Amino acid sequence: MRKDGTVDSETIAMRISYTSIAVNVILTVFKLLAGLIAHSGAMVSDAVHSASDVVSTLIVIVGIRISSKESDGDHPYGHERFECVASVILSVMLGLTGLGIGSAGIRKIASGDPGNLTVPGKLALLAAVISVFLKEGMYWYTRAGAKKIRSTALMADAWHHRSDALSSVGSFAGILASRAGFPVMDPLASVLICGFILKAAFDIFRDAVGKMTDHATSPEQQKMIRETIERVEGVIRIDELKTRTFGSRIYVDVEIGVQGDLPLVEAHAIAEEVHDRIESEFPEVKHCMVHENPV
Repeated sequence: MRKDGTVDSETIAMRISYTSIAVNVILTVFKLLAGLIAHSGAMVSDAVHSASDVVSTLIVIVGIRISSKESDGDHPYGHERFECVASVILSVMLGLTGLGIGSAGIRKIASGDPGNLTVPGKLALLAAVISVFLKEGMYWYTRAGAKKIRSTALMADAWHHRSDALSSVGSFAGILASRAGFPVMDPLASVLICGFILKAAFDIFRDAVGKMTDHATSPEQQKMIRETIERVEGVIRIDELKTRTFGSRIYVDVEIGVQGDLPLVEAHAIAEEVHDRIESEFPEVKHCMVHENPV
């Protein structure tokens, strides 16, 4: 276990990722068999969607493996940004998935015959229901792990699970609507689902790019860091506080004002206390640099 706890985070991420792969492989086989037996092209397409989730999870595993590596001569500040690269790739894959679902729905509506698809049988309907519950469960399971270890790549994979669940909801709605005599609801649901997926893909992409370009942390977190610094005895004022994200971690640079006639050893001790408190109270902080100014 490393001092910054990255080994524990990697272990959690790998456990979630391997669970995700196992679930997606089972779902892919089940959906494919259900689609073939029930003569449902929609369910076969849904099976392909689940298979694509296996690929996305493999990208997450590679990204987290690389980002968890220790600093070296070529990367003295670490490898955390590789996780952001994985998030960007996943956001693009998620966006393409959404566009595929939406374009298919628009084509059906434009054709003037949205009910031109084979209505899946009961087995396909069952497969859609099982898929919705399993994939939504995987979304919440993966999302909880991503928030716990502050992983953008894992959060992107969670939304990939949600996109698969939404896709299955569309399949399920299409089956019921077709049986009820309203086939147009199937492509309309696909277009709406496309919008949700594209919004999620855009949010993931924006977050990943922000963390790759030294974006500052939230104002709320900066306020908490300021309050931590102000509680240190000997700190007269905060002259400057700068934060920047580095993958899933944070760098903090702070200048504090201390009594001008203090011996160097005492001034350094105050700065060291500020450094230690920030890194202990904010585990996501990878490094904190403190400079003291005489007041």
